[in-house]
Amino acid sequence: MNCIGVLTSGGDSPGMNAAIRAVARTAIANDIKVFGIARGYHGLIEGSIIPLQVRSVSGIIGRGGTILGTARCKEFFEPQGRAKAAAQLKNCGIEGLVVIGGDGSYQGAQKLHAEHGIRCIGIPGTIDNDIGGTDFTIGYDTALNTAVEAIDRIRDTAASHDRIFFVEVMGRNSGYLAMMAGIAGGAEEILVPETPTDINELIQSIRNGRARGKTSSIVIVAEGDDAGKAIDVAKKFADASEFKDFRVAVIGHLQRGGAPSAFDRILACRLGVGAVEALLDGQTGMMMGLIGNKVELRPLSEAWEKRTRFDPTFVRVARVLAT
Repeated sequence: MNCIGVLTSGGDSPGMNAAIRAVARTAIANDIKVFGIARGYHGLIEGSIIPLQVRSVSGIIGRGGTILGTARCKEFFEPQGRAKAAAQLKNCGIEGLVVIGGDGSYQGAQKLHAEHGIRCIGIPGTIDNDIGGTDFTIGYDTALNTAVEAIDRIRDTAASHDRIFFVEVMGRNSGYLAMMAGIAGGAEEILVPETPTDINELIQSIRNGRARGKTSSIVIVAEGDDAGKAIDVAKKFADASEFKDFRVAVIGHLQRGGAPSAFDRILACRLGVGAVEALLDGQTGMMMGLIGNKVELRPLSEAWEKRTRFDPTFVRVARVLAT
């Protein structure tokens, strides 16, 4: 293999730049040309492909976001779009592709390999930590710490005003990030898609807390909860109870930005090096993952077939500690 490409796709996450850097420098260390593809699959179809040098990736290990950019691409969903993408890769002499993103990005990579023989290796980059094949995804740890910091700050004002706060945490249809943020932030209740939300039970829980002397409460709401967004849950809660004084805080995209944590930087470096070495070893249709603190290769399909979910015991832990 003489030339590889790297792109970031889907939602950005802290640590993607560290992964780009690791891929580029590992390739160069092995005398392989490396190209960066701007704006994910959209840029690939358009031919937005630039050579990367050692200096091209200097000073980016601690930067949030992605220097390559990312974008959604409807055209890539169609066979004609993937054919254009494959042609662009072949025109540049790119023999292998490293895709940094989530399960949707991986499904695109798998089709690119199946339909056009492009060798692809995935690196998990998403704050949601919801894809299979790895214990942790790049960006999750940073997003978790951002959420916990926000919850700590909100608790200060909640306690000052004897108020109930409903705090919305990102995660799409996964409650992993919300559950861990709620436990680490000492939340009274954590509402996640994995367990059904009963507004009456929520009301009784807050009443029980008040009876024990609590004057303020934090309720974490995962954005994909079955009862709706945080504002929806708060309104249902207030309408059905005596608690009318509440506030809603949506942490939102703050969780995606900012400098990656040390954990995310190291994870990105390990997986980036592993991805290039996997391509050199002839691997394809695989993803890099961290399993039990060991970097391992897993089939791309595990990303969506074996979703990462939090251990159900965390629900019990959260409830016990909220008493």
